[in-house]
Amino acid sequence: MTENSQQRPDSGPNSHPELPTQYAPADVEGQLYERWVERGYFEADENSGKEPYTIVIPPPNVTGSLHLGHAFEHTIIDALTRRKRMQGFETLWQPGMDHAGIATQNVVERELAKEGVSRHDLGREAFVERVWQWKAESGGQISGQMRRLGDGVAWNRERFTMDEGLSKAVQTIFKKLYDDELIYRAERIINWCPRCLTAISDIEVEYQDDDGELVSIRYGEGDTSIVVATTRAETMLGDTAVAVHPDDERYRHLIGTEIELPLTGRRIPVVPDEHVDPEFGTGAVKVTPAHDPNDFEIGQRHGLPSLTVMDEHAVITAHGPFQGLDRLEARSAIVGALRADGRIVAEKRPYVHSVGHCSRCKTTIEPRLSMQWWVKVGPLAKAAGDAVRDGRVKIHPEDMAKRYFDWVDNLHDWCISRQLWWGHRIPVWYGPNGEVVCVGPDEQPPSGEGWHQDSDVLDTWFSSGLWPFSTLGWPEDTGSLRKFYPNSVLVTGYDILFFWVARMMMFGLYAMDGTPPFHTIALHGMVRDQFGKKMSKSFGNAVNPLDWMDQYGSDAVRFTLARGANPGVDVPIGEDWVQASRNFANKIWNATRFALMNGATVEGELPAPERLSAADRWILSRLNTVVAEVDAYYEDYQFAKLSDSLYHFAWDEVFDWYVELSKTTFAQGGEAANASRRVLGEVLDVMLRLLHPVVPFVTEKLWTALTGRESVVIADWPRDSGFRDAAAEREITTLQQVVTEVRRFRADQGLQPGQKVPARLDLSGTPLAVHEDAMRALLRLQPAGEDFTATASLPVAGATVALDLSGAIDVEAERKRLAKDLAAAEKDKAQTTAKLNNEAFLAKAPDHVVEKIRGRQSTAEADIARITAQLAALPQG
Repeated sequence: MTENSQQRPDSGPNSHPELPTQYAPADVEGQLYERWVERGYFEADENSGKEPYTIVIPPPNVTGSLHLGHAFEHTIIDALTRRKRMQGFETLWQPGMDHAGIATQNVVERELAKEGVSRHDLGREAFVERVWQWKAESGGQISGQMRRLGDGVAWNRERFTMDEGLSKAVQTIFKKLYDDELIYRAERIINWCPRCLTAISDIEVEYQDDDGELVSIRYGEGDTSIVVATTRAETMLGDTAVAVHPDDERYRHLIGTEIELPLTGRRIPVVPDEHVDPEFGTGAVKVTPAHDPNDFEIGQRHGLPSLTVMDEHAVITAHGPFQGLDRLEARSAIVGALRADGRIVAEKRPYVHSVGHCSRCKTTIEPRLSMQWWVKVGPLAKAAGDAVRDGRVKIHPEDMAKRYFDWVDNLHDWCISRQLWWGHRIPVWYGPNGEVVCVGPDEQPPSGEGWHQDSDVLDTWFSSGLWPFSTLGWPEDTGSLRKFYPNSVLVTGYDILFFWVARMMMFGLYAMDGTPPFHTIALHGMVRDQFGKKMSKSFGNAVNPLDWMDQYGSDAVRFTLARGANPGVDVPIGEDWVQASRNFANKIWNATRFALMNGATVEGELPAPERLSAADRWILSRLNTVVAEVDAYYEDYQFAKLSDSLYHFAWDEVFDWYVELSKTTFAQGGEAANASRRVLGEVLDVMLRLLHPVVPFVTEKLWTALTGRESVVIADWPRDSGFRDAAAEREITTLQQVVTEVRRFRADQGLQPGQKVPARLDLSGTPLAVHEDAMRALLRLQPAGEDFTATASLPVAGATVALDLSGAIDVEAERKRLAKDLAAAEKDKAQTTAKLNNEAFLAKAPDHVVEKIRGRQSTAEADIARITAQLAALPQG
């Protein structure tokens, strides 16, 4: 299984640099990463004949810093790409950052506010220049943090969504969509943020339950009156109708008539509309077409006017006593005026209801009629759905596909314009006589008096939707595009399935002649704290992964995250788990030091099976099984399972058993010791290569020390040789059973782990005779002398281990302790049995109480059996 023949430039094949006694991640991680980058291991060659393997980074915001979610996602992607690189693929992990329109503009505006300046004081051109300056000085700190984590990205290909090439891609696809009549401008209801002063898309609205008020208002008089309920009383100033269901007998006589709108003096019609639910509330709804999306649709169906009664700051503009009031001030004032006028029928406070908030600044959004640019998503969304349905793109795990279809099959047209200054400006010019001209990247915009460009910029997701192909040079026909498109897999969180994934699917299929942007969409969950709670600064449970990296090393953080990575499932993580992963890295370090100190080697062919001990053949057989398991788990994106498989193989089998068994072999010397040295070298070589994609730093340090070769980054990925030895596996399993049972007995008798006792081993009915020396070493058993008297005898798996404990423990004291424990267990069994036999108790007690008592009874019964066996095994006297 050792295929790689690379040589390290500064070391011969038999040179094993001495390893420090302890592993100190801070001393090795930084220098190892810089060496990898300097040697170009992560760069991708578009001209190579190798099969490509491509993954794009979900571009982090230029305002961002590394959080545990990034670290989790990057660990998964890095593991996939490191393995594929070792398998011989031309591997590209494409890095880059997103300009993050609203977020970045907000950051820079806050910086300006500290200077007492607004963006309007600077003007658009100077403000944008200031943002570029901020980006150069302060943006993108995440790149340095990615290096800390060990991300194997192709740094020479790093892109930014506002750089020249990607800007050309944005302008190109906008022009193409516009010419194909898939982009249009229209006045519709949008989500408006009064703080950011821009439209935001549906998926950028976060809903949460807020305390509000529900007021019921009587419109009209007497028999012609109708009661409507609302949580936004201020919008009534823009009502242009009341709607009822056409089949509602209560209001049929009012359909087609007009009633008076309170406080305004206006009369508005009563219209029939099947959208109204006659079973909800009073069965009548107020219709405000300019300030509610459902009302806008009703208004379109009935030709109702749309009256805008609030400006972009959510301040009332409607003429009257409420003009100039903020929406919340107006709400209170209007309810007060209606109450004074006798129009309030009912009030409910607090009224908890779901309210939309801007995902950026958390301000309550305001539905608002506005002229905006839109993408007609119908044909694009159908193509995105078809690509998954017909199998061209696979979603993993499969059960996430339903969420994807629920989204793309019901997608509304996408509002792509934003009232910001930072971003890709919409490439449309307006002329003095109403002309509208969309300009492509190689075209000259119209000029002359009266011509001006649209002031809006594009939604950030518009440019990031092009990421899989714009980063490869599209719209140019580049070698990179031909080599690395489509991407092999997209690794991203299920939480942005709708934000980003659907956009990339729509644009990739549209721009690349029906070729989807990736073959597989691998969705992962979100990182949560150890109790399963969402991490948040406001909750006080947010963790800076750099702090853990400083304390425990990057490998420990990565391994902890990988061990929790079940597809599509959230990942709980706690600091004690990172500590355990640090201990695992230390264990690998110590085991490899032991191997090097005892002459373990990777040189030469493995000895033939007949020249190997059962322990050698067992560990090689298990090694091949683990290689096959890990490969299968990688192909199924089962990172938790592959990490667990490697952890238990390394710790439970290699370190706890094979290394311990080899100590006896090495002490005996001879050909058997030489064979085991080669086998131990082979096992560590393959194991370190298997572990490398997840824990790259410690494995690099150890593998190069073990093999004398250049780097595990460019080593061959292990292959299953097919070697299996069921007989050797059974033999060592029997040895493990005997040793484990005797160890348990020793512990039960209160013996210290290192305390030696005389023993006689009868192994005649087993294949374990050749292992007696190793078993004695593992169990701290001395040879039986002439005066040996067995005080305890343990039959296990066909073997018998007789022990003389007379000088090792105070038998009488131990008997008294066990007798006391037995009495307590018998008492607990009697009490629980009495309760469970009491029909009256069972009839009244809750199920969980009964189950708890049954559990106590089972525990008591197990304790009685265990203690009775321990008493029987004590020396008699």
